Amino acid sequence: MIYPKIPLAQSIIEICLAKGITTIIISPGSRNAPLTIGFVSNPAFSCYSIADERSAAFFALGIAQQTKQPAALVCTSGSALLNYYPAIAEAFYSQIPLIVISADRPHSKIDIGDGQTIRQENVFANHSLYNANLDEVVCFENDIKINEAINISIAQKGPVHINAPFEEPLYETVSELSVSVSVTAYAKDTQSLSQKEAGKYATIWNKSTKKLVLVGVNEPGVISDSTIEILAADQSVVVLTETTSNVHHPTFINTIDTLITPFTNEEFEDFRPEILITFGGMIVSKRIKAFLRKYKPKHHWHIDSLRAYDTFNALTKHFEVEPNVFFDAFLPLTKSIESDYFKKLDAVNKLRELKSKIYLDKILFSDFKFFEKVIPSLPKNSQLQISNSSAIRYAQLISIDPSIEVYCNRGTSGIDGSTSTAIGAAVANGKQTVFITGDIGFLYDSNALWNNYIPKNFKIILINNGGGGIFRILPGHKETPVFNTFFETSHCLTAKHLATMYGFEYTIASDELSLEKGLATLYGQNEKPGLLEVFTPTLENDAILLQFFKELI
Repeated sequence: MIYPKIPLAQSIIEICLAKGITTIIISPGSRNAPLTIGFVSNPAFSCYSIADERSAAFFALGIAQQTKQPAALVCTSGSALLNYYPAIAEAFYSQIPLIVISADRPHSKIDIGDGQTIRQENVFANHSLYNANLDEVVCFENDIKINEAINISIAQKGPVHINAPFEEPLYETVSELSVSVSVTAYAKDTQSLSQKEAGKYATIWNKSTKKLVLVGVNEPGVISDSTIEILAADQSVVVLTETTSNVHHPTFINTIDTLITPFTNEEFEDFRPEILITFGGMIVSKRIKAFLRKYKPKHHWHIDSLRAYDTFNALTKHFEVEPNVFFDAFLPLTKSIESDYFKKLDAVNKLRELKSKIYLDKILFSDFKFFEKVIPSLPKNSQLQISNSSAIRYAQLISIDPSIEVYCNRGTSGIDGSTSTAIGAAVANGKQTVFITGDIGFLYDSNALWNNYIPKNFKIILINNGGGGIFRILPGHKETPVFNTFFETSHCLTAKHLATMYGFEYTIASDELSLEKGLATLYGQNEKPGLLEVFTPTLENDAILLQFFKELI
């Protein structure tokens, strides 16, 4: 076996191995050579080389998103490390474990004018769960810090940073280890909800005739079928889900904006819940957030073993357990109560569904028509990765097959790494993965395609409407040079040459017929990754969407 000669590098590698951190994403560099040599030389590690550090970090995030295990990132010193930050922030807010291992110059070389040096220690302090600033001299304290970083990333589901200073020479190797590392075990807490506490809140529940359950970003399959059936059967309960919730039942309402946007003040007041239960991550719908902030529930209970964001300024209780632990203890103590809360909302929702279909049948080809056709076309049992901005918002308006897993970087809701994340996820899950993205997000993260690991069955469906279409929907839109240049980012670019350069099968569509044919072509070949670019009319998209909400009344 080949090992780096530098003892500190040996310690990091051996502790990672002992703790099962075996997925390593490396960006080429010199200062990180001791780590690169050690990781790549050991067949126990699965190593990936991604040149662009920003893309590498989102690629790692996609892998960790799927495996639920930390992926490690390794980079050289200097500004390379800073390129990890967007993905670090996303991992922090999406509760995804990542381990950043950065090579650094020795402390004596910082701030003296030496090349490729910055102040790397604690650089992610605002969004890192733990920062292990290691010493150049091998010591027991280094082992403690490395162990602590990895344990915290696993236990608290988030990013940590290990900063390791290396002095030259960097490339020397040895055939025997010179260190004996200390490894501390990670102990997982057993979660429970006491009968007394569950009973206290069940008493409140049993007296309420209006209970709203709102599900945010959720991993597929984590909510038990028995919990879903009990909530669905309760006439005093309305369950609202989002595309990213991955929770399904025929009685659950999965197109929130379609339901509530046309409400009058009187209808909003009637819809106001007495009890709001939330679980899962970030909520996409701005309208439901605005509603619950204005028409606050008397009780808001959030269920999450780690965090509770007071999104609606109404939080009254945080149950620090996983949702299944909560519901398994809580639901047996609940009783049915006479209520027409679900019946009334369900009737409104069915009417909205009918009017949606009537409207969609008559509109011209557009972004909205694109989603109406593409979402139902997704292969069953596949995974959908979707970018932020208008793409995820349009997807909220169309029902999706329950067999399809849905993921989106909603922690920070940025467009900066959606493609890289989707590719990392596709590498890790082995499923048929389809990525739907807008043109600005795709172009912004085009280095994601500079990747030698893209599966042959990976599909990109790109909506090209000539700019950031979401800004046309937001208040303040005016057709001016300032808007077109500095908000919408108008362009005349296509993905054709990028697809050719990176070896994607490329197809285009610009109407319903060519979209149907393009989708058949995209799904029909798996010899190499595919990209379907769909052109929609820039000037008509916003008017078609805004008119939709008017015709729901």
